[in-house]
Amino acid sequence: MPKAIILINTDVGAEEEVAKALSSIPEVKEVHIVYGIYDVVAIVEASTFDSLRNAVIAKIRKFPHIKSTTTLIVVEK
Repeated sequence: MPKAIILINTDVGAEEEVAKALSSIPEVKEVHIVYGIYDVVAIVEASTFDSLRNAVIAKIRKFPHIKSTTTLIVVEK
């Protein structure tokens, strides 16, 4: 099953709102608010790479209050 780790920068103070919204997306399996360069980390899984791509591009990256994302595709467990 294709899997990705999404590193997310949010607008200042929007971390909890973004994390809560991401949790409602079916492909998002885990969400963590973190300290450091990034504000939120999400683990995303889908049945196909096309579904994974769609979840990242259409659902996550276009969400309000997300300034930028870095997507890491998992290549082995």
